[in-house]
Amino acid sequence: MPLFVTTPAEKMTGAYPRRWWALLVLCLSLLIVVMANTSLIVAAPDMTQDLGLSSSDLQWVIDGYTVPYAALMLLLGSIGDKYSRRGALITGLLIFAGGSLMGSLVDETALVITARAIMGVGAAVVMPATLSLLVAIFPKGERARAITAWTATSGLAIAAGPLGAGWLLENHAWGSTFLMNIPIAALGVVGALLLIPPSKAEKMGRIDYVGGLLSIVSIGSLVYATIEGPHFGWGAGPATAAVLAGVGLVTFVAWELRHPHPMLDVRKFRERPFSGSMLAVLFFFFGIFGSIYYSTQFLQFVLDYNALETGMRLLPLAGAVFVGAAVTGRLTPKLGVKLVVVTGMVTGSVGVLLLSQIASDSTYTSFLAPLLLLGFAIGLSLSPATDTIMGSFPESELGVGGGANDTALELGGSLGIAILGSLLATSYKDKLTDLVAGRLPAEAMDTAKDSVGGGLAVAEQVAQNPNAGRNEAQPLVEAVHESFAHAVAHTSLIGGIIMAVGTVIILMVLPGRKGADKHRQKELVAQD
Repeated sequence: MPLFVTTPAEKMTGAYPRRWWALLVLCLSLLIVVMANTSLIVAAPDMTQDLGLSSSDLQWVIDGYTVPYAALMLLLGSIGDKYSRRGALITGLLIFAGGSLMGSLVDETALVITARAIMGVGAAVVMPATLSLLVAIFPKGERARAITAWTATSGLAIAAGPLGAGWLLENHAWGSTFLMNIPIAALGVVGALLLIPPSKAEKMGRIDYVGGLLSIVSIGSLVYATIEGPHFGWGAGPATAAVLAGVGLVTFVAWELRHPHPMLDVRKFRERPFSGSMLAVLFFFFGIFGSIYYSTQFLQFVLDYNALETGMRLLPLAGAVFVGAAVTGRLTPKLGVKLVVVTGMVTGSVGVLLLSQIASDSTYTSFLAPLLLLGFAIGLSLSPATDTIMGSFPESELGVGGGANDTALELGGSLGIAILGSLLATSYKDKLTDLVAGRLPAEAMDTAKDSVGGGLAVAEQVAQNPNAGRNEAQPLVEAVHESFAHAVAHTSLIGGIIMAVGTVIILMVLPGRKGADKHRQKELVAQD
């Protein structure tokens, strides 16, 4: 067998013998793409202090990655289908590594956001390519197991990002959290050449670039409005983006319905297995990313764990993902997609709702059960949902299928962080105002209300004031802790209710086992 794989997957007469090694490369590529979001959560305090970031700056350092990532996946997945899925994977990894290198070297806020945006473009190429290659390489009988490993990697990355970043931050500056992506990306490029066969759609028509552009405008505007509006007010920018997203979505649907070879056949949303699974992915990551976003802040700012200690305490979530993945492989064939996905949604909703019991005197043990439930829910239900989505697309549209799945994933995560993050900030600000009103100068009060980190920074300044000292600083620290705990509990209650409503919707949309089997048979006939 040659060193580099040159025979296209579509030309192979039997199952590709190195397919499980190829899956390892695909999972490794997925790992760094998801880690880029979660690792920054624990690096944020160091970046804020070093760069002097405002809350708006920090939000865009985080979400500068999210906007291009979510907006570009459909179009770039289609381009990968047309020309080369393996080429798309390698190109995306190189772009991602270039953005990571830039992020590690710059020391200005605008340049850090630019680096994160470049990484987001690379991620938008990588993410759909991993799924489309997986489906192209694996025979149908093994596909569900391979997708289970892929989805388990997503859960692992949620914990691995903070853990890896925390380990580096013990002895290095925040720039090192960008650098850790480069050797993994390089390993992915080499692994792709050695282990992943070339693949592209053989009977694909011309790319629907107009539909692709409309999808970029619609999704990009929606993500921008979702991030900016709830956090910083519905001024001209967010309001315009929201209108543009609405108009763009309507135009996209109208265009796709008329186009002979649409970027995404929007008629698929009338198919209950597809639309229900898309909603499940969106709601899962709404709850997961939103709750992880504020749970890590509680561990760092209230319980005073450093970055590495915070990362280590997220490991139970990763372990629970693998348990859920092992269980879903046995249960889904017996019970069907609907029962397994809805069970996972119920489990995830309970996990988020348990965080509504957090108080200022809570310890890490109060977070353990929610983390275990959230991890188990991901492992149990994300794989059958993703498998259903990918099974809805013919071979010529695997990249689009991966892009659709990953857009739901990233959009859900963006909505979770933006909406729940906004609720968190408002609840914290209101509670702190009630507890501390009139005890601080106006400027210091504004800083304290901006974030839990700002509140503790003000308390530290008060402690250094010879006229105030520790006697006044400690009550302020306690007020900040109480306000943030109240905000976590309040936000988790609302987030859990949203998850529960999503569970009911998915229960109604997803068909039962007989309906799903009948739909799958129709799909197979249509694709043949």
